[in-house]
Amino acid sequence: MARKARVQFAGATYHLMCRGNHQEAVFKDDRDCEIFLDTLAEVAIRNGWLIHAFVLMGNHYHLLLETPEPNLVDGMRWLQSTYTQRFNARHKVWGHLFQGRYKALLVDGGDYFQAVADYIHLNPARAHCFDLEKGMLADYKWSSYPGYLRPSKRPVFLSVDRVLGAFGQVDDRKGRVACREQMKKRVLEIQYSKNPKEADERWQKIRRGWVFGSTGFVEEMKDALDKTVLGKRRDSFMGSEVRHHDEKEAERLFQFGLDVCDLKNNELAMLKKSDPRKKVIAWFVRRQTSVRVEWISTRLEMGSRSNLAHYIRDVEISKKGNLWELKRKITNQAD
Repeated sequence: MARKARVQFAGATYHLMCRGNHQEAVFKDDRDCEIFLDTLAEVAIRNGWLIHAFVLMGNHYHLLLETPEPNLVDGMRWLQSTYTQRFNARHKVWGHLFQGRYKALLVDGGDYFQAVADYIHLNPARAHCFDLEKGMLADYKWSSYPGYLRPSKRPVFLSVDRVLGAFGQVDDRKGRVACREQMKKRVLEIQYSKNPKEADERWQKIRRGWVFGSTGFVEEMKDALDKTVLGKRRDSFMGSEVRHHDEKEAERLFQFGLDVCDLKNNELAMLKKSDPRKKVIAWFVRRQTSVRVEWISTRLEMGSRSNLAHYIRDVEISKKGNLWELKRKITNQAD
């Protein structure tokens, strides 16, 4: 079965999320939450993880963690399997508890890190787990947020300095008050938003992406992904990670094709959609990557994607003439 590629390196920071199988509860009561946090403490100590934020939400959980060593995969395997064993033993059930593999979003520092920490801590507000008018975010106890405000309620594994530092604060009374006041404002944004789940435009990227950061950080992570996928069957992976990898590889092949055909980017719009050179470059890119047809059509300015399959087939079956010569030329130079 296809699986998501995991990028691991020393010092990586991840937003992790996993739901219960068939959307069912993974925390049925307070004791389950306690057991999960005890298990999280164990894995953090065993692997040297820094847990910056967490929230337990009934049928799923969120974590913001940093791995000083590249050990995310082994640690998460232990965390989820151990908690599943403990949950099943307690409730006298068996089978899978979690829905497939967990989501792992690579997170940049600075504002990106702070945005993810806020996203995690504000989950109870978005889900209306407390009275937004009369209550407080800290009323939801199965979150790391109360530990930020009251050290006496702070789990031993929780590391608060980096999140407070993102607010420009330190772990003292003044810093904790500033954190509380900032989060109050964020709760009000949700309370008066027409669409609480989109109160912050960055949240969609956090929910759907595989990397969240600056352009430079994204490029670094694409390079790291290239090394992860290198030498392995591409069809053994799935998800937006590999789509980004394929688009990067497709761009490289596209530029190579332009060079072979003696073309420039700015000349493509002036050529016919069915120009033989466009056809051959499209065939070349499609043959060696899993990039989407829309990407090729747009990049080569070939119009509707519906014609692309015909153009590629023309090149595939060519045995003589201009198409065949161009196909042979680009193939030979690529070898």
